Amino acid sequence: MRIRGAAGAAVLAAATIVSAAPADAAPFFANYSLNIQGRYDFHTWTWAVTYCIPAAPDCAHIKAIPMPVAKAFEYSGDAHLADDRYTLTVDVPDGLRCGNVYYGPIIPTRDVYTWDAATLQGTLASSFAAGCDGAPGGTFTYPFSLVRL
Repeated sequence: MRIRGAAGAAVLAAATIVSAAPADAAPFFANYSLNIQGRYDFHTWTWAVTYCIPAAPDCAHIKAIPMPVAKAFEYSGDAHLADDRYTLTVDVPDGLRCGNVYYGPIIPTRDVYTWDAATLQGTLASSFAAGCDGAPGGTFTYPFSLVRL
């Protein structure tokens, strides 16, 4: 059977993208609840995981959506897969909350998420140049899990 035109090209492109992933890999592209243990934040987070552009078998695009959206910033970035672990690095304007969790000052962080591609368990390393109340900069580390919604 011969496929012609734009529809045929779309089918071929989709087949190429699907076949690029390893045969035993579970589909990662979906929505997930991001469960961070011990981070001082009143938000819960959903990660919408889609293909990177251009699509690559070792890349997943992450869009983080806070709930509630009040006093939080969405972030997004590309997570790269190497040795069965994903790594996502993002700059977050409100990653460290000081004082009153709802109304206190916020400090930007560079957050590095790394997680196992099979178990969806990982670690968040959240680094900041200066801490709360004039404390020196540093890095806080938190375990996290992703749960498919």
